[in-house]
Amino acid sequence: MLKEKDAKTLFSHAYIERSSKETETMIAEESSSFLNQPIEYLKKHKNEFIYMELSSFEQIRVEAVSLEVDDVFGTYDVMLGLKLQKKYEKYIKNFLNTNLMGDEAKFDLMFSHDDGLWNLNFTLNYVEDFHEDLTIGEAFQLIYNFLSKLVEQAEA
Repeated sequence: MLKEKDAKTLFSHAYIERSSKETETMIAEESSSFLNQPIEYLKKHKNEFIYMELSSFEQIRVEAVSLEVDDVFGTYDVMLGLKLQKKYEKYIKNFLNTNLMGDEAKFDLMFSHDDGLWNLNFTLNYVEDFHEDLTIGEAFQLIYNFLSKLVEQAEA
């Protein structure tokens, strides 16, 4: 399992963009300094989502990660493509059911035969150690660590 303790190091070479939720067009490409913004930025800009590509994502079998605020519930939603074979479905679901905390802990998981990826959406609010005072970078670090554990356990 690859765990980087310092989000600044991990995300220093990330490709980050802010995009419109409605049209999916890019609003702006951001530098890693954008990650110092409080996660609350997304609640103030509900029409945006943050998209991140990172070479280290490949080590945890992820293509890219998007983060946005749910318009209805006000929760932070994570969306990604997970590069695990279909045979890992039971392990992925077990990990998510066990490690997403709370009665409302929900996720959507669907295998796409077209690209051989799991389309995974989950609510960041239900990941252990989540709190509203995180920066965007800390939120992505939490996502990275969570997904790293998921892949490690699924492949074990």
